[in-house]
Amino acid sequence: MVSLWGSKNGNDQQQGDDSANEDNSRQPSRQGREADERTRLLPPRNGGYLDPDDPAVSPYNLFSVRAVRFVGLLFLVITFVWWVLLLVSIFVSPPMMHSRGSGFFDFSFTTLTAGNLSIGLLFFSIPSRPMEISSLIIAAFLLLDMIVILAVQRLRSEEGWVGITSVIWAAAMAFYNVMSDRVVAWGKKEEEERLTGRQETRRTLREWCAVMTATLIMVIMIIITILLTATLILRSRDASLKPPGDRYMVDGDKYKLHLACLGNITYDEKGKRNPTVLVEAGELPFEDTMDDWVYGAFTNGTIDRYCYYDRPGFAWSDNAPSPHSAGMTSDALSEALAKAGEQGPWVLVSAGVGSIYSRIFSSRHVRDVHGLFLIDGLHEDLLHRIGSPARGFVLWGRGIISPLGYDRLLGALFKGRTREDRVYGKSAYQAGKFIKAKLQENLVANSLTKNEVSQARNIQTPNTPLVVVSSGIEVRSDNEWERKQEDLTKITDNLISWDVVNKAPHRVWLTLEGRTILEKRLGELVRAK
Repeated sequence: MVSLWGSKNGNDQQQGDDSANEDNSRQPSRQGREADERTRLLPPRNGGYLDPDDPAVSPYNLFSVRAVRFVGLLFLVITFVWWVLLLVSIFVSPPMMHSRGSGFFDFSFTTLTAGNLSIGLLFFSIPSRPMEISSLIIAAFLLLDMIVILAVQRLRSEEGWVGITSVIWAAAMAFYNVMSDRVVAWGKKEEEERLTGRQETRRTLREWCAVMTATLIMVIMIIITILLTATLILRSRDASLKPPGDRYMVDGDKYKLHLACLGNITYDEKGKRNPTVLVEAGELPFEDTMDDWVYGAFTNGTIDRYCYYDRPGFAWSDNAPSPHSAGMTSDALSEALAKAGEQGPWVLVSAGVGSIYSRIFSSRHVRDVHGLFLIDGLHEDLLHRIGSPARGFVLWGRGIISPLGYDRLLGALFKGRTREDRVYGKSAYQAGKFIKAKLQENLVANSLTKNEVSQARNIQTPNTPLVVVSSGIEVRSDNEWERKQEDLTKITDNLISWDVVNKAPHRVWLTLEGRTILEKRLGELVRAK
């Protein structure tokens, strides 16, 4: 008790001395203890505990939490490097990284992985139950994707080790996100109990906004994952459709090319082998465009035998490595024909852009080509129409979103689209393989392909019989197209006929008059001497 004169009485003085001695006796033990991650960062207050909003109350105080975040950053860097490699491989296939599929699925899986890891790191210090549940849902669907790819032989061969690695990595990173969220939640609880005396259950407005933003993004990613899985299941269904003919490994066993032949080999009165018609489709697969009228010519006896194939990425054929030109396709066709035991003489029938391919093939097999039949064929001077940068960018964009398969899924659910429609029919243009083939065609149209067809024109023998049939609509609506059609009649000196079919569209065979003229001219070309 303080005296009137401001001095302490004896008892108070003694208590003060004892307290000081006690503090001095405890001080060496405090100083002698080695600091660790549980040592208080700030002097105790409020009864020895910190305020819950104090920045010192953080799960980052724990080494285990910091280690998990560092590993997440490392995984994100690895994913980004892999993502760049896959992006490059769409345009130029690195050694050992070519996949026989489109390559867009593995790119999508890796993009999803990068997004998943980025979200986990961005909201790392704010764990939440919705984030954990969302990551588990994504991980479960990706695990299903992995099982589907590994279980279906066709998908396994199309995706290759690149696609399989991408989906396994995506699933593993999704599970890692769940684990890291749990570790941070544990670390946050530990530090709150140690530094504030209890686990904090309330959230600040900033934390609630972060949780809602993360949840919204994760819901979008769940929808994307579900679409990827549904499209993959649809692909596995389409893989069960057996092709006519057979598929042959070409280009050093890098991919398979589909080839089919109908009819029997026949001989003329002199014992010479009659020509086989080799059909090159135009902008779309043969099976959904030219098959009807060619098969009609076969059944009515106009031709005895015909063969057709699917260019890389079309129908049952795999995608080729990038870059890929028309000349490379012609070489792959030559290899497939050799492996199938097929040989000329050939009458080459082609339509649209397919005329570029057949002309190159003809120049490389001049002794085996009996005649050329061009149906509203594309001239080499017009290759810029399919090789424009704007068209290439659109194709690339379509390819990137093609694994979502929203158009194919809607067609299957509400329009009754079948396997046939998706493989070679009216929905074939929506497939990632087809888009990749068109992108490859676009990338080299004005360079490699144009050089190859220009060389083909110089090599082509002048006495080869030639038939040109043009669309009346195209000729009358496009003066440049008309001039180039006329120029195509001069690629050899042995023109049998040039017909412009009135009211016929680019697919001339869609009109009765067009089909009649095509069958008539085809018979004349096959019998030409």
